[in-house]
Amino acid sequence: MKFSVWPNIKYPVDEVLDLARWLDDGRWYGMWFADHYMPNTGKTKVNDGDSHEVWGLLPAVAVVTEQLRLGPLVAPTSVHHPALLANRAATIDHVSDGRFVLGLGAGWQINEHVAYGIELEAPKPRVDRFEEAIQIIRSLLNEPRTTFAGSVYTITDAPCQPKPVQQQLPILVGTGGNRMLRITARHAEEWNTWGHPDSAGERLNAMHAACERVGRDPATLHTSVQVAVHLSDDAAANAKALEGPLGARTIAGGADELIGILNQYRELGFDEFIVPDWLMGSEPAARKEHLDRLHTEVISQL
Repeated sequence: MKFSVWPNIKYPVDEVLDLARWLDDGRWYGMWFADHYMPNTGKTKVNDGDSHEVWGLLPAVAVVTEQLRLGPLVAPTSVHHPALLANRAATIDHVSDGRFVLGLGAGWQINEHVAYGIELEAPKPRVDRFEEAIQIIRSLLNEPRTTFAGSVYTITDAPCQPKPVQQQLPILVGTGGNRMLRITARHAEEWNTWGHPDSAGERLNAMHAACERVGRDPATLHTSVQVAVHLSDDAAANAKALEGPLGARTIAGGADELIGILNQYRELGFDEFIVPDWLMGSEPAARKEHLDRLHTEVISQL
Protein backbone atom coordinates (compact mmCIF):
# COMPACT_ATOMS: atom_id res chain seq x y z
CA MET A 1 0.00 0.00 0.00
CA LYS A 2 1.30 3.44 -0.95
CA PHE A 3 0.81 6.63 1.05
CA SER A 4 -0.12 10.12 -0.15
CA VAL A 5 -0.87 13.47 1.49
CA TRP A 6 -3.90 15.77 1.21
CA PRO A 7 -3.16 19.35 2.36
CA ASN A 8 -5.92 21.84 3.05
CA ILE A 9 -6.55 24.31 0.20
CA LYS A 10 -6.79 27.11 2.78
CA TYR A 11 -3.02 27.09 3.37
CA PRO A 12 -0.99 29.96 1.86
CA VAL A 13 0.46 29.05 -1.52
CA ASP A 14 4.07 29.36 -0.38
CA GLU A 15 3.38 26.84 2.41
CA VAL A 16 1.78 24.41 -0.04
CA LEU A 17 4.69 24.62 -2.47
CA ASP A 18 7.22 24.22 0.34
CA LEU A 19 5.33 21.15 1.53
CA ALA A 20 5.25 19.76 -2.02
CA ARG A 21 9.04 20.06 -2.32
CA TRP A 22 9.43 18.41 1.09
CA LEU A 23 7.12 15.51 0.21
CA ASP A 24 8.88 14.91 -3.12
CA ASP A 25 11.66 12.77 -1.60
CA GLY A 26 10.49 9.30 -2.61
CA ARG A 27 8.68 8.42 0.62
CA TRP A 28 5.26 9.66 -0.50
CA TYR A 29 3.27 8.55 -3.53
CA GLY A 30 1.04 11.51 -4.30
CA MET A 31 -0.41 14.87 -3.32
CA TRP A 32 -4.14 15.57 -3.57
CA PHE A 33 -6.20 18.75 -3.29
CA ALA A 34 -9.92 19.40 -2.83
CA ASP A 35 -11.73 21.23 -5.63
CA HIS A 36 -13.97 23.70 -3.79
CA TYR A 37 -14.40 27.46 -3.71
CA MET A 38 -15.36 27.97 -0.07
CA PRO A 39 -15.51 26.14 3.27
CA ASN A 40 -18.34 23.66 3.48
CA THR A 41 -21.20 24.37 5.90
CA GLY A 42 -23.45 21.47 4.93
CA LYS A 43 -26.20 23.90 3.90
CA THR A 44 -26.69 27.09 1.91
CA LYS A 45 -24.91 29.32 4.44
CA VAL A 46 -21.63 30.78 3.20
CA ASN A 47 -18.71 31.09 5.64
CA ASP A 48 -15.63 33.16 4.94
CA GLY A 49 -12.34 31.31 4.63
CA ASP A 50 -9.50 30.96 2.18
CA SER A 51 -9.95 28.27 -0.49
CA HIS A 52 -7.30 28.42 -3.20
CA GLU A 53 -8.58 27.36 -6.63
CA VAL A 54 -7.12 23.94 -7.32
CA TRP A 55 -6.67 24.34 -11.08
CA GLY A 56 -4.41 27.30 -10.44
CA LEU A 57 -2.54 25.47 -7.68
CA LEU A 58 -1.92 22.12 -9.42
CA PRO A 59 0.37 23.43 -12.19
CA ALA A 60 2.50 25.22 -9.59
CA VAL A 61 2.85 22.01 -7.56
CA ALA A 62 3.75 20.13 -10.74
CA VAL A 63 6.58 22.57 -11.48
CA VAL A 64 8.23 22.28 -8.05
CA THR A 65 8.07 18.46 -7.86
CA GLU A 66 9.51 15.58 -9.88
CA GLN A 67 8.06 12.37 -8.41
CA LEU A 68 4.68 12.92 -6.76
CA ARG A 69 1.49 12.02 -8.54
CA LEU A 70 -1.00 14.85 -8.22
CA GLY A 71 -4.62 15.67 -8.87
CA PRO A 72 -7.93 17.01 -7.59
CA LEU A 73 -9.89 14.97 -5.06
CA VAL A 74 -12.30 15.50 -6.77
CA ALA A 75 -13.43 17.88 -9.52
CA PRO A 76 -17.25 18.14 -9.62
CA THR A 77 -18.84 17.76 -13.04
CA SER A 78 -21.75 19.82 -11.72
CA VAL A 79 -19.35 22.79 -11.83
CA HIS A 80 -16.85 22.02 -14.62
CA HIS A 81 -17.61 21.39 -18.28
CA PRO A 82 -16.02 18.13 -19.50
CA ALA A 83 -14.10 19.90 -22.28
CA LEU A 84 -12.45 22.17 -19.70
CA LEU A 85 -11.56 19.22 -17.49
CA ALA A 86 -10.04 17.22 -20.34
CA ASN A 87 -7.95 20.10 -21.66
CA ARG A 88 -6.77 21.13 -18.20
CA ALA A 89 -5.82 17.54 -17.41
CA ALA A 90 -3.87 17.09 -20.65
CA THR A 91 -1.94 20.32 -20.12
CA ILE A 92 -1.08 19.63 -16.47
CA ASP A 93 0.04 16.15 -17.50
CA HIS A 94 2.60 17.88 -19.72
CA VAL A 95 3.60 20.31 -16.97
CA SER A 96 4.14 17.36 -14.61
CA ASP A 97 5.76 15.11 -17.23
CA GLY A 98 3.08 12.46 -16.90
CA ARG A 99 2.19 12.51 -13.20
CA PHE A 100 -1.38 13.81 -13.31
CA VAL A 101 -4.52 11.95 -12.18
CA LEU A 102 -7.93 13.45 -13.02
CA GLY A 103 -10.18 12.99 -10.00
CA LEU A 104 -13.88 13.39 -10.76
CA GLY A 105 -17.12 13.45 -8.82
CA ALA A 106 -20.73 14.39 -9.51
CA GLY A 107 -20.73 17.39 -7.12
CA TRP A 108 -22.30 17.81 -3.70
CA GLN A 109 -21.34 20.99 -1.78
CA ILE A 110 -24.53 23.00 -1.41
CA ASN A 111 -23.26 26.45 -0.45
CA GLU A 112 -20.86 26.92 -3.38
CA HIS A 113 -23.54 25.95 -5.89
CA VAL A 114 -26.07 28.34 -4.33
CA ALA A 115 -23.63 31.23 -3.91
CA TYR A 116 -22.38 31.07 -7.50
CA GLY A 117 -25.73 30.29 -9.07
CA ILE A 118 -24.67 26.82 -10.25
CA GLU A 119 -27.54 24.35 -10.23
CA LEU A 120 -27.06 21.36 -7.94
CA GLU A 121 -29.40 18.97 -9.68
CA ALA A 122 -31.34 16.17 -8.04
CA PRO A 123 -29.33 12.94 -7.74
CA LYS A 124 -30.52 11.23 -10.93
CA PRO A 125 -29.92 14.11 -13.38
CA ARG A 126 -26.67 14.93 -11.56
CA VAL A 127 -25.42 11.38 -12.14
CA ASP A 128 -26.75 11.47 -15.71
CA ARG A 129 -24.56 14.54 -16.26
CA PHE A 130 -21.59 12.80 -14.68
CA GLU A 131 -22.01 9.69 -16.81
CA GLU A 132 -21.96 11.73 -20.01
CA ALA A 133 -19.06 13.89 -18.79
CA ILE A 134 -16.73 11.01 -17.97
CA GLN A 135 -17.30 9.44 -21.38
CA ILE A 136 -16.63 12.75 -23.13
CA ILE A 137 -13.48 13.34 -21.09
CA ARG A 138 -12.07 9.89 -21.84
CA SER A 139 -12.77 10.31 -25.55
CA LEU A 140 -11.20 13.79 -25.65
CA LEU A 141 -8.08 12.51 -23.89
CA ASN A 142 -7.73 9.42 -26.12
CA GLU A 143 -9.30 10.05 -29.50
CA PRO A 144 -8.25 12.43 -32.31
CA ARG A 145 -11.73 14.03 -32.35
CA THR A 146 -14.82 13.59 -30.20
CA THR A 147 -18.47 13.69 -31.21
CA PHE A 148 -21.08 12.99 -28.54
CA ALA A 149 -24.85 13.54 -28.54
CA GLY A 150 -26.40 13.09 -25.11
CA SER A 151 -29.26 14.48 -23.08
CA VAL A 152 -26.91 16.93 -21.34
CA TYR A 153 -23.94 17.55 -23.66
CA THR A 154 -23.48 17.82 -27.39
CA ILE A 155 -19.86 17.69 -28.56
CA THR A 156 -19.12 17.97 -32.27
CA ASP A 157 -15.83 16.92 -33.88
CA ALA A 158 -13.93 18.34 -30.89
CA PRO A 159 -10.15 18.04 -30.49
CA CYS A 160 -8.06 17.98 -27.31
CA GLN A 161 -4.47 18.65 -28.33
CA PRO A 162 -1.80 17.94 -27.39
CA LYS A 163 -2.72 14.59 -25.94
CA PRO A 164 -1.49 13.75 -22.42
CA VAL A 165 2.03 12.47 -21.84
CA GLN A 166 0.57 9.31 -20.33
CA GLN A 167 -0.84 6.90 -22.86
CA GLN A 168 -3.86 6.46 -20.58
CA LEU A 169 -4.16 9.41 -18.23
CA PRO A 170 -5.85 7.93 -15.12
CA ILE A 171 -9.36 9.02 -14.26
CA LEU A 172 -10.24 8.58 -10.58
CA VAL A 173 -13.82 8.70 -9.32
CA GLY A 174 -14.66 9.54 -5.73
CA THR A 175 -18.03 7.98 -4.96
CA GLY A 176 -20.05 5.55 -2.89
CA GLY A 177 -23.44 5.30 -4.58
CA ASN A 178 -24.27 2.09 -6.41
CA ARG A 179 -24.96 3.65 -9.80
CA MET A 180 -21.79 5.76 -9.56
CA LEU A 181 -19.84 2.62 -8.69
CA ARG A 182 -21.05 0.97 -11.90
CA ILE A 183 -20.08 4.05 -13.92
CA THR A 184 -16.65 3.96 -12.26
CA ALA A 185 -16.24 0.28 -13.09
CA ARG A 186 -17.00 0.98 -16.75
CA HIS A 187 -15.03 4.14 -17.33
CA ALA A 188 -12.35 4.86 -14.67
CA GLU A 189 -8.91 3.60 -13.78
CA GLU A 190 -9.09 4.52 -10.09
CA TRP A 191 -11.67 4.76 -7.29
CA ASN A 192 -11.59 6.62 -3.99
CA THR A 193 -13.61 6.47 -0.78
CA TRP A 194 -13.64 7.71 2.81
CA GLY A 195 -14.01 5.62 5.92
CA HIS A 196 -12.76 3.52 8.80
CA PRO A 197 -11.78 -0.04 7.84
CA ASP A 198 -15.27 -1.49 8.40
CA SER A 199 -17.17 1.08 6.33
CA ALA A 200 -14.43 1.42 3.70
CA GLY A 201 -14.33 -2.37 3.39
CA GLU A 202 -18.09 -2.46 2.79
CA ARG A 203 -17.78 0.11 -0.01
CA LEU A 204 -14.81 -1.78 -1.47
CA ASN A 205 -16.91 -4.94 -1.58
CA ALA A 206 -19.65 -2.96 -3.34
CA MET A 207 -17.06 -1.65 -5.81
CA HIS A 208 -15.89 -5.19 -6.53
CA ALA A 209 -19.51 -6.25 -7.08
CA ALA A 210 -19.99 -3.36 -9.50
CA CYS A 211 -16.89 -4.45 -11.43
CA GLU A 212 -18.17 -7.99 -11.67
CA ARG A 213 -21.58 -6.72 -12.80
CA VAL A 214 -20.05 -4.92 -15.79
CA GLY A 215 -17.52 -7.65 -16.55
CA ARG A 216 -14.39 -5.95 -15.22
CA ASP A 217 -11.62 -7.56 -13.22
CA PRO A 218 -11.57 -5.63 -9.89
CA ALA A 219 -7.80 -6.10 -9.74
CA THR A 220 -7.45 -3.66 -12.67
CA LEU A 221 -8.92 -0.79 -10.61
CA HIS A 222 -6.55 1.22 -8.39
CA THR A 223 -8.30 1.86 -5.06
CA SER A 224 -7.59 4.57 -2.49
CA VAL A 225 -9.05 5.54 0.87
CA GLN A 226 -8.60 8.35 3.37
CA VAL A 227 -9.33 9.31 6.93
CA ALA A 228 -7.69 12.01 9.00
CA VAL A 229 -4.83 10.60 11.10
CA HIS A 230 -3.85 11.74 14.59
CA LEU A 231 -0.66 10.15 15.95
CA SER A 232 -0.14 10.72 19.66
CA ASP A 233 0.74 8.84 22.82
CA ASP A 234 -1.60 11.18 24.73
CA ALA A 235 -4.88 9.34 25.27
CA ALA A 236 -6.72 12.57 26.04
CA ALA A 237 -5.49 14.21 22.83
CA ASN A 238 -6.55 11.19 20.81
CA ALA A 239 -9.99 11.19 22.41
CA LYS A 240 -10.35 14.90 21.63
CA ALA A 241 -9.46 14.27 17.96
CA LEU A 242 -12.07 11.52 17.74
CA GLU A 243 -14.73 13.72 19.36
CA GLY A 244 -14.11 16.68 17.03
CA PRO A 245 -16.06 17.62 13.90
CA LEU A 246 -14.00 15.17 11.85
CA GLY A 247 -14.24 12.42 14.47
CA ALA A 248 -16.24 10.09 12.24
CA ARG A 249 -13.53 10.42 9.62
CA THR A 250 -10.52 10.16 11.92
CA ILE A 251 -8.25 7.46 13.31
CA ALA A 252 -6.17 8.27 16.37
CA GLY A 253 -3.74 6.48 18.63
CA GLY A 254 -0.13 5.63 19.28
CA ALA A 255 2.17 4.12 16.68
CA ASP A 256 1.29 0.49 17.44
CA GLU A 257 -2.44 1.19 17.32
CA LEU A 258 -2.19 3.04 14.00
CA ILE A 259 -0.02 0.29 12.52
CA GLY A 260 -2.80 -2.15 13.35
CA ILE A 261 -5.48 0.05 11.76
CA LEU A 262 -3.49 0.74 8.59
CA ASN A 263 -2.73 -2.95 8.23
CA GLN A 264 -6.49 -3.52 8.12
CA TYR A 265 -6.74 -1.28 5.04
CA ARG A 266 -3.86 -3.13 3.44
CA GLU A 267 -5.42 -6.50 4.17
CA LEU A 268 -8.70 -5.29 2.63
CA GLY A 269 -6.77 -4.68 -0.57
CA PHE A 270 -6.57 -0.88 -0.83
CA ASP A 271 -3.70 0.28 -3.04
CA GLU A 272 -3.29 3.78 -1.61
CA PHE A 273 -3.94 5.48 1.71
CA ILE A 274 -4.32 9.26 1.59
CA VAL A 275 -3.44 11.24 4.71
CA PRO A 276 -5.31 14.54 5.19
CA ASP A 277 -3.04 16.75 7.29
CA TRP A 278 -5.85 18.81 8.79
CA LEU A 279 -5.37 17.56 12.38
CA MET A 280 -1.61 17.90 12.35
CA GLY A 281 -1.22 21.42 13.66
CA SER A 282 -1.93 25.01 12.70
CA GLU A 283 1.64 25.75 11.58
CA PRO A 284 3.46 24.18 8.61
CA ALA A 285 6.43 23.06 10.74
CA ALA A 286 4.11 21.15 13.08
CA ARG A 287 2.38 19.45 10.16
CA LYS A 288 5.71 18.39 8.66
CA GLU A 289 6.85 17.08 12.02
CA HIS A 290 3.64 15.05 12.37
CA LEU A 291 3.92 13.64 8.83
CA ASP A 292 7.58 12.79 9.37
CA ARG A 293 6.80 11.01 12.62
CA LEU A 294 3.88 9.19 10.98
CA HIS A 295 6.12 7.91 8.22
CA THR A 296 8.98 6.95 10.52
CA GLU A 297 7.03 5.33 13.36
CA VAL A 298 4.05 3.89 11.48
CA ILE A 299 4.22 3.72 7.69
CA SER A 300 7.79 2.44 7.47
CA GLN A 301 6.92 -0.29 10.00
CA LEU A 302 4.06 -1.80 7.98
